[in-house]
Amino acid sequence: MPRTLHIDFVSDIVCPWCVVGLGGLEAALDKLKGEGIEAEVRFQPFELNPNMPPEGENIVDHIGRKYGSTPEQSAANRAMITQRAAEAWPGFDMRMGPDSRIWNTFDAHRLLHWAGTVGAAEQRALKAALFTAHFTDGRTMTDAGVLADAAAAAGLDRAKAVEVLADDLYAAEVRAAEALWVSRGINGVPAVVVEGKWLISGGQPAGVFEEALRGMAGEG
Repeated sequence: MPRTLHIDFVSDIVCPWCVVGLGGLEAALDKLKGEGIEAEVRFQPFELNPNMPPEGENIVDHIGRKYGSTPEQSAANRAMITQRAAEAWPGFDMRMGPDSRIWNTFDAHRLLHWAGTVGAAEQRALKAALFTAHFTDGRTMTDAGVLADAAAAAGLDRAKAVEVLADDLYAAEVRAAEALWVSRGINGVPAVVVEGKWLISGGQPAGVFEEALRGMAGEG
């Protein structure tokens, strides 16, 4: 009997491990389709830096301030994550460098919430477009035009995206969702919540997701 798993992918668009995790999850799901295991994936909001000002912060300064890392350690970490992303998500071009910036992502999450009201495929396409805008193109992720361009790249209505961003739509819904996941114990991302009761934490490789999801589907 085919089984459809309901998966909440809790993440932030400036989180490189979320790129790794999504690539691993989707690769695992592709393999599990042959076993009759499907999934409905919804993207849920989490802000790594909710107090970040609109101008953002240089990544080296940010990592140094937040984790005490030296510039050399930061560079080594970026190189490692870039490699992991290439392995987990073939074709994704991660170009983090010493001049990259970290951004406030609340508006991006509002746009993702809107995309989710359109459809799961549209929300996933926007997630990928936002990852590309940030990690590949180094765009300003607090710029409404940049976010609207990402929506258009995902096949969504750019004019509607502009309207969502200008009118502060879905702000309450995003705040409520963020609070909900924190109340459920999510304090780091990516967090993959399956059927509302199982948690797979971190940017895991496809094999880890595959084994875990197969077991969860069997317990159904």
